[in-house]
Amino acid sequence: MTPPPPPPPGPDPGADPAADPCPCPGSLVVLFGATAGALGRDLGSDETDLILLVWQVVEPRSRQVGTLHKSLVRAEAAALSTQCREASGLSADSLARAEPLDKVLQQFSQLVNGDVALLGGGPYMLCTDGQQLLRQVLHPEASRKNLVLPDTFFSFYDLRREFHMQHPSTCPARDLTVATMAQDLGLETDATEDDFGVWEVKTMVAVILDLLKESSSQLFSKPEVIKQKYETGPCSKADVVDSETVVRARGLPWQSSDQDVARFFKGLNVARGGVALCLNAQGRRNGEALIRFVDSEQRDLALQRHKHHMGVRYIEVYKATGEEFVKIAGGTSLEVARFLSREDQVILRLRGLPFSAGPMDVLGFLGPECPVTGGAEGLLFVRHPDGRPTGDAFALFACEELAQAALRRHKGMLGKRYIELFRSTAAEVQQVLNRYASGPLLPTLTAPLLPIPFPLAPGTGRDCVRLRGLPYTATIEDILSFLGEAAADIRPHGVHMVLNQQGRPSGDAFIQMTSAERALATAQRCHKKVMKERYVEVVPCSTEEMSRVLMGGTLGRSGMSPPPCKLPCLSPPTYATFQGTPTLIPTETAALYPSSALLPAARVPAAPTPVAYYPGPATQLYLNYTAYYPSPPVSPTTVGYLTTPTAALASAPTSVLSQPGALVRMQGVPYTAGMKDLLSVFQAYQLPADDYTSLMPVGDPPRTVLQAPKEWVCL
Repeated sequence: MTPPPPPPPGPDPGADPAADPCPCPGSLVVLFGATAGALGRDLGSDETDLILLVWQVVEPRSRQVGTLHKSLVRAEAAALSTQCREASGLSADSLARAEPLDKVLQQFSQLVNGDVALLGGGPYMLCTDGQQLLRQVLHPEASRKNLVLPDTFFSFYDLRREFHMQHPSTCPARDLTVATMAQDLGLETDATEDDFGVWEVKTMVAVILDLLKESSSQLFSKPEVIKQKYETGPCSKADVVDSETVVRARGLPWQSSDQDVARFFKGLNVARGGVALCLNAQGRRNGEALIRFVDSEQRDLALQRHKHHMGVRYIEVYKATGEEFVKIAGGTSLEVARFLSREDQVILRLRGLPFSAGPMDVLGFLGPECPVTGGAEGLLFVRHPDGRPTGDAFALFACEELAQAALRRHKGMLGKRYIELFRSTAAEVQQVLNRYASGPLLPTLTAPLLPIPFPLAPGTGRDCVRLRGLPYTATIEDILSFLGEAAADIRPHGVHMVLNQQGRPSGDAFIQMTSAERALATAQRCHKKVMKERYVEVVPCSTEEMSRVLMGGTLGRSGMSPPPCKLPCLSPPTYATFQGTPTLIPTETAALYPSSALLPAARVPAAPTPVAYYPGPATQLYLNYTAYYPSPPVSPTTVGYLTTPTAALASAPTSVLSQPGALVRMQGVPYTAGMKDLLSVFQAYQLPADDYTSLMPVGDPPRTVLQAPKEWVCL
């Protein structure tokens, strides 16, 4: 393509300079670049290095242009994509002889300053075709190579946006190209120019000079700005966040901070306080973060960084919603809002503090060489809802140097405890405070705790097995799959998972087997087998030992220890086991228990078989810090499944069968459906008021336990 006709060397002699003011504050530097990978709209999406820069200075007031410059850039990965090789004609050998990026940027600054001075212009501003070159290529690569870019690379004009502002009837700005802009303006182009990047720069210069003829006050008046520093700040639960501005980053190193995440998105404008690191159930970072950008265009560019690298790890980037961001980063505490109201502060988290430690103890631990902003006012202690300390605190520091000095105190001693220090964020402060403010799932109140919903069948000898080291995400189905053929020897309701005080899995479970021989064989077969990348210890135990643990005691390698029942704050009033009126189940914990736990006393057999659930003198024992989590009402056991509805009819209560239309059969129920799901289907209908055990599964006996179909008979 032939280049456009050269612009006139100076302004029109017949024009009045006062009548043709130029809105530009100074010179424009038209800049074009290319990487070794994708070009065009996908520029920078494949994380390849910059290999080419072409630029030319334009003086808007005098309509003069400077010398066109072209410079190759040495790429660390010399392999060129097919698209780049065909479009540029470059080879790996030519790039190997080029200068590195830092040298090219120095030459760029020197040549631009010389051309601007020669044309008599003032301060200059970059002008690019779209935003990818600076936001997606130059800034991320400079960050990876620890290069400091001059201030001129933090503001620029987007020629596509400037053109669309003057010609709004054309296609959207993101769909414009240099060729389409020249075509809409009627500029002649030709394909004879085969020097890669030169034709693009010359055509961009011609487009700019044509736009300057219109003398619009809006033209080249609002440059695009790239933030040099991420700004921290609080977020409120009442804030409304646009879902088109939020992404989720997954796979972050656990020690990464909000500044590290912002550095990964270098070149894009993250909103103030827009990095929220997510915490797991234990209050530790789980490698995910929600990032909020200033507009949807920045979010779209961030999605192009999917599987870009942070160090040696690749980071996955997905869309997220504003509600998710507010849920993680938002807070309602006025104390937290005051703590986070100080701007430009570095936040550190202190963990493992003695419960008796106060502000002066923490300040003395940090020492005078790293003062906390505001002294005691710059400390925020995390407490339980009842005011008890948790051992966590947050501290504010005025600058990065002071924070680094404080981090050197990591694992230093305060009294007899070592203290851990980590970088933190405003969102983490909100999450930690929200977590403790909500209270545990199973609070330790003075009211009686739930009775055991199923009597433990008496055993002979060591007819139980204990599973230790289970993944926290393990379900009963995972345990049955782990046991394999041994699952057929489990007693009815024989799977018991132990929860901690917060209602979360503790990693332990007990299985009641049909005999001591089957328990020993199961332990020998399954001991240290792997479940979800964790090996699980399987050891035989007795019913008495299992009862002790379920009641709050411990079972170590050296034997049993009784439950900690002497703590006054943990010992509820005495109640007789399985006698009297059952305790009412709180709404928030009812979902943890099967419907059989809701049975009234009238449905309990009149003369139940006595069971040795507690040791002889242990009638005062309670669930102090563990929670009993029984298996579903009809767990896969040796009971098996009924073959036909006729068998189901035979086991149904006579009082129910005597009522016409009282029995229905459900087929095609999902395998994952449980009692709660089935009850929700019949919310508009009346089940027998005294029983929910009228839901009975039916299946085919030839199938194995794990393959049995989910069919239910409803009475």
